[in-house]
Amino acid sequence: MKKIYLLLIPIAVGVITGMFLAFFPNTEDDSKTLTESKLIQNGSPIMGNPLASITILEWGDYQCTYCYKFHTNTFNTIKHDFIETGKVKLVFKDFPLNGQDSILAAEAAYCAQDQEKYWQYHDELYKNWAGERTGWVTRDSLDKFATTVNLDLDKFNECLDNHKYLERVNQIYKFGKEIGIDATPSFLVFNNEKLIKITGNQPLEVFLKSINEL
Repeated sequence: MKKIYLLLIPIAVGVITGMFLAFFPNTEDDSKTLTESKLIQNGSPIMGNPLASITILEWGDYQCTYCYKFHTNTFNTIKHDFIETGKVKLVFKDFPLNGQDSILAAEAAYCAQDQEKYWQYHDELYKNWAGERTGWVTRDSLDKFATTVNLDLDKFNECLDNHKYLERVNQIYKFGKEIGIDATPSFLVFNNEKLIKITGNQPLEVFLKSINEL
């Protein structure tokens, strides 16, 4: 019996690892690539308690219609009930599917992060959402949002002019594709034992079920 038990341990570990990696068919066959630190690396500042056992990793595009709908509806409840209470932390990663304007908006958010106003600027982008590929993301509009959240405009524009964070945005997008992200919004909800993938602007109940499972 003891020998059978010992044989079952590596089999069980292999099954669990295989299930975890199945979410990400293009990753290297190495479970270390899917640690929490690897998944959230290069993303936004952490919203909430950094020590929270559950993480929501959102992949979004500032022009995306359903990303906008998530942030104006479901997100508010998750933030109030789970993030602000220390149960969940959230990290945002850019997956700019709508072209250069989405890339520029993502760059702008990281330029705001230089002045410790990432989330204020992030929220301002969604507050002023005006459709997909409609031309609302411009240098003038990005400057207007920067002024609204009280950024130093000279430093902000220097950051954007130099495309300081273009490579970062491109790397995040590439990593997302490598682990199977192909739509926005997409969410990876996980703890140190289990990961659940949610695609699209799903009802609040889907997120609550996932959080409860973890």
